[in-house]
Amino acid sequence: MKKIELVLIRHGQSVWNKMNKFTGWTDVNLSKKGKNEAKNAAKLLKKKNFVFDLAFTSLLKRAIHTTWIILKKMDRLWIPVYKSWRLNERHYGSLQGLNKQDVTLKYGKEKVQNWRRSYKIVPPEINIKHENFPGNDPKYSNVETNLIPKAESLKCTINRVLPYWNKFILPELKKKKKIIIVAHGNSLRALIKYLHHIDEKDILKLDIPTGRPIIYEFDNDIQPIKFFYL
Repeated sequence: MKKIELVLIRHGQSVWNKMNKFTGWTDVNLSKKGKNEAKNAAKLLKKKNFVFDLAFTSLLKRAIHTTWIILKKMDRLWIPVYKSWRLNERHYGSLQGLNKQDVTLKYGKEKVQNWRRSYKIVPPEINIKHENFPGNDPKYSNVETNLIPKAESLKCTINRVLPYWNKFILPELKKKKKIIIVAHGNSLRALIKYLHHIDEKDILKLDIPTGRPIIYEFDNDIQPIKFFYL
């Protein structure tokens, strides 16, 4: 029987990626390069004869706009697009908006590397009274306050991504739906760690580039076989 495929894409480069800033849940736009990355991803997927029945993305516009660009280029704007905060980037707490190099000079390379890449270490939390705390954003008005993070580790990110995967995405894969997920470096790392049983040390080495399609292959029991970049 034909294998089941799922396409994962990290959004195109954002303006804060370009400026080397911690972004997290801050809702920033795509850069010009990011828009071109999304267009190139669409061209590549189209060339490989991919089509989609459903799309899933986060509540952050860099992922939403990447989704729109890809679906427009592939003439699939009419398919359902489901958005959820559970696919958002990892929340970097009070580091959000700060330049990564400046933070490294202040706190040291090892500590910042742990904040960025470790599995369990949580960066400094954002104050709930801060204007950038997600609880003050109308996008999250329907999310229970106790679920809104003040900062997250990768483990925290996995714990919010997996319920969404199991409840909404996996059932559609079981129906053999053709799906694209456009999300973020850490929400995709979280999903790949779970699907491929990658240990806590090895997940540190997984770097997901912006705008490059990842193809996941499953058998008919929705067990992952492999994943690879186009």
